Amino acid sequence: MLYARWRNIVEKQRKEIALRDTASGRCWTFAELFAAGEAQKVGRTGAVFPQGHAPEFILGLLAAWRENMLVCPLEPGQSPPEISGPPDKCVHFKFTSATAGTARLVALTAEQLVADVDNIVATMGLRTGWPNLGVISLAHSYGFSNLVLPLLLHGIPLILAPAPLPEVIRRAAQLEPSITLAAVPAMWRAWHEANAIPPGVRLAISAGAPLSVELEQAVFKSCGLKIHNFYGASECGGIAYDAGESPRTDTALVGTPMQDVSLSLNNQGCLKVHGRAVAETYWPGELDSLRDGIFQSTDLVELKNGAVYLRGRLGGQINIAGRKVSPESVEGALLAHPQVRECLVFGAPSCDAERTEIIVAVIVAAATEMELKYFLLQTLPPWQIPREWRFVESLSANSRGKVSRAEWRKRFLAEPRP
Repeated sequence: MLYARWRNIVEKQRKEIALRDTASGRCWTFAELFAAGEAQKVGRTGAVFPQGHAPEFILGLLAAWRENMLVCPLEPGQSPPEISGPPDKCVHFKFTSATAGTARLVALTAEQLVADVDNIVATMGLRTGWPNLGVISLAHSYGFSNLVLPLLLHGIPLILAPAPLPEVIRRAAQLEPSITLAAVPAMWRAWHEANAIPPGVRLAISAGAPLSVELEQAVFKSCGLKIHNFYGASECGGIAYDAGESPRTDTALVGTPMQDVSLSLNNQGCLKVHGRAVAETYWPGELDSLRDGIFQSTDLVELKNGAVYLRGRLGGQINIAGRKVSPESVEGALLAHPQVRECLVFGAPSCDAERTEIIVAVIVAAATEMELKYFLLQTLPPWQIPREWRFVESLSANSRGKVSRAEWRKRFLAEPRP
């Protein structure tokens, strides 16, 4: 199914540019990319593991589709998993982002991959005249569905840039008069501060982590570019998208449901995603949270006036003497401060047994602890103010734009205690 659809794209766009690689300076038309994919050899191990950020990733994927082999994209340096006895009809495996724990494999059919990219292209308005500038990971669900699949299944050209550095982005963007640029918030902030957002960006997308309204508004004010917030999960693909033309005023607002995606809440207030793009199952080991076309997330959500608002994560809530607060609500208040670039909030055991937990804030900011405490008291009750503060140079997001709350909590707990 996937390779047949790719062949149809090639027949329609044979002479048009499909792929540019700025690292090598090479480019391929759709006909040339098809020929290169036909010539690509694959082993007989039962699965193909495309890796890296280069044309070889695309060619390896095409070869796997041609030979009807399983595909499991990997991040640089990631070891291939053992895949034996895959679920019936499943052709693709994704790793979850593991922001709150251990990564799992998610198994998908060809139909589910196609449904996700079709939803994305239709909802976001991706188009062949606005090539994607590829700086995010091709292996992650975000990059795979927003860059790789639009190229191969919708004929939307792709420009590969080797790194998200401001000067690299400037040069790569000069190859086309109009581009689509999908990135993560940390990239958008770096480009904004370096005054490096290319003037040819016609569609700007941010996903992988919360996009602060402060950054979104600052970019819009400086260059008139609206960054569209995108919310999704490896288990189900795109969930919601902010298609508005003016900046949001509430960071909790992540957009409205994607085309052909239905949303509901369970009795705990967590989001349930229904649709043809929902993955088949976790692998190995099935879970009730992913089956029968429904993904049961742990995101606490409010559905209001057709829009989706994130209100925290079940199990991630911090227990302060019996009162619960979500880390995201404290983070949102902190990010409203103009000198806070990044922050992460989590709970840790309190020395005071009656208090249960304390709130810990890890901050990238020019402001002092006292300044931030005073600022938070303008919008939060005193019991929601962090007790412990750690000021760092960076939160070290990975290539997926994710910051692991569990990893930072582990670091904090490993610190010597007085």
